[in-house]
Amino acid sequence: QLQLVESGGGLVPPGGSLRLSCTVSGFRLDYYAIGWFRQAPGKGREGVSCISSSGGMTYYADSVKGRFTASKDNAKNTVYLQMNSLKPEDTAVYYCAADRRIAGCMYRSADYDFWGQGTQVTVSS
Repeated sequence: QLQLVESGGGLVPPGGSLRLSCTVSGFRLDYYAIGWFRQAPGKGREGVSCISSSGGMTYYADSVKGRFTASKDNAKNTVYLQMNSLKPEDTAVYYCAADRRIAGCMYRSADYDFWGQGTQVTVSS
C-alpha cells in the first residue's frame, strides 16, 4: 500500500528553522517526483516546492525561494524540506505528495495522486 508520512512540524519563532520529512512506503521513491504543498486556514492549497525522481531538479514558489530547500534520499525513502528564515506567513499545514514521473516535477496539486496526512507548521513569537 502506497503511503506518505510527514513529520518535523512544530512551533518556531520568526527567523527560525524546521526540517520536514516525508517518508514513503509501498513504492520506489526513485520513480516518483515529490511535491510539497501547504494550506493555511481559510486559504487554498499552495504549491511550495517539488523535486524530481532523481533529485536533480527542484522547483520553489517565489514566496519561499532562497529560504526553503528540498532534497531526497532514495535509499532512505525520505524526502526533506529544509525551511530557514521562517515567517509568520509560512504558518500552514504542510503536505507531501507523490507523482509517478520519470523527469521533472510539477507544482500543481492536480498532478499528484498520493498524499500524506500533513504536518502543522506554526511560526509565531
